[in-house]
Amino acid sequence: MEFKKMSWVLACVGFMFLGLCKAFDTHYYDFVLTESNFTRLCETKTILTVNGTLPGPTITVRKGDTAFVNVHNQGSYGVTIHWHGVKQPRNPWYDGPENVTQCPIQAGSNFTYKVIFSTEEGTLWWHAHSDWSRATVYGAIIILPALNTTYPFATPDGEETLVLGSWYKGGVNEIIANALATGGDPNVSDAFTINGEPGHLYKCSNATTYRWVVDYGKTYLLRLINAVLNEEMFFAIANHNLTVVAQDAAYIKPITTSYLMITPGQTMDILVVANQSPSHYDVASTPFVDGDVAYNNSTTTAILQYNGSTTPSTIPTPILPDFDDGTAASNFTTQVRALASKDYPINVPLNITHTLFISVSVNERICANSSCDGPDGNALAASLSNISFVTPSIDILQAYYGAIYGVYSANFPHRPFIFNFTGHVRNDTIYPNFGTMVRTIKYGEEVEIIYQGTNMIAAENHPMHLHGFSFYLVGTGSGNFDPNQAPKTYNLVDPPEVNTIGVPKNGWATVRFKADNPGVWFMHCHLERHASWGMATVLIVTNGNTTETSMLPAPAYMPPCK
Repeated sequence: MEFKKMSWVLACVGFMFLGLCKAFDTHYYDFVLTESNFTRLCETKTILTVNGTLPGPTITVRKGDTAFVNVHNQGSYGVTIHWHGVKQPRNPWYDGPENVTQCPIQAGSNFTYKVIFSTEEGTLWWHAHSDWSRATVYGAIIILPALNTTYPFATPDGEETLVLGSWYKGGVNEIIANALATGGDPNVSDAFTINGEPGHLYKCSNATTYRWVVDYGKTYLLRLINAVLNEEMFFAIANHNLTVVAQDAAYIKPITTSYLMITPGQTMDILVVANQSPSHYDVASTPFVDGDVAYNNSTTTAILQYNGSTTPSTIPTPILPDFDDGTAASNFTTQVRALASKDYPINVPLNITHTLFISVSVNERICANSSCDGPDGNALAASLSNISFVTPSIDILQAYYGAIYGVYSANFPHRPFIFNFTGHVRNDTIYPNFGTMVRTIKYGEEVEIIYQGTNMIAAENHPMHLHGFSFYLVGTGSGNFDPNQAPKTYNLVDPPEVNTIGVPKNGWATVRFKADNPGVWFMHCHLERHASWGMATVLIVTNGNTTETSMLPAPAYMPPCK
């Protein structure tokens, strides 16, 4: 919980005579990690939670504020926390991915994160970044407009936060540990949830279905977060339109739609007008899975309930696309454009000085005597540019900052071995190299990354997330990237500024950003099973030439590596 908040310094330089001073606040929170009993789907199990709730507590700040979050680990194993989408300028020490920027907060100890907010405005989220602990350790971050500013739309009458999640009857860390040991696919979840509740379509869940109470005629700002582990999700509200106005804490041109598709890691801000006959309406979310993979084919629900209404004999349900409707997913995602207004400008890099072409693949690892449970008796793996990331025992940030050699190698390639990525896959491309390989980028470079999906093992949409930055999604397409034709299709006028994007199945996506945040930053697929298999790498952005363009000094205390 937040136990103290105090005004900080007034940033008034150049504006004092206009009275346009902005007050930045500092916020303090205590997060206590504990094992708690929860009953879902007729069964009780113990899960790791923050402050005993699912989802955990919401962090609320204003644009430009700073939060200190003291995490007390009273659980049984080490955990880290990541502030998803928060850029943490010059501050990688508190970004959170385990053994990338820090080692775990061990059971019985605590660690205080300094979370620096900068240009973000809207909805983000926080989650555990250790094994699969984020299945139950997650919560919302609400970033309100700075003082004396407002939204680029009429101020809503109220707001609501809905977090989509996954529920497993088994222990999540045991599930992925067993899958990695046997080489097979991990078990799929047993339910999806909305604010921790599966909803009335699951057994033993009708009475606990989450309810969102609204008043007729009012407009609400819905903050939607996809914290699901391994599925992208369609979402809709029966009989109500959704007007999407922000994605990943950056405003977009409003999109009015009957449904949306949101990938794991993404957030959306949505205006919902309570203009239907006062009654009860289903809020529903189902998976979007366009690959030949195991998935949870069920529907989670909540209820939009008009104040004073009675329960109808039949609650209207929304019409959602089929689980494999790639056209429906694309029809929504291709509409997203940055607001790109005078008050909310964008700055797309145009003079690219550093290009990365990265293939994104599911692979195999050879098992002796065909003894594993994956394809061909091998183990499932995953890679970027045919390199499967191996997590080190000493965190990469500590090794980089302290010049500890042998922890990683700075030879992640600028382009992969070239083959027909989306066509017939030869055997010599199925097996990746394994290692802790990173890419170093000079401060201030203008970077373009082209993600190329491949047809290996199980082609599907991959939600790629980069820590430490928002980036502009300037183009997507199907098939193999054509360097002569694809750039002609780029949107350099109003591309969305996001932190997580979906690389289309057997297609490509191009993003751009300026490397103006020195530090060690994780890049990975946000389908948790793919990240566990090695679909990740690290970008190291070097210091600039001044103190103001260099990493902040190392904290006096960081959790020790064991």
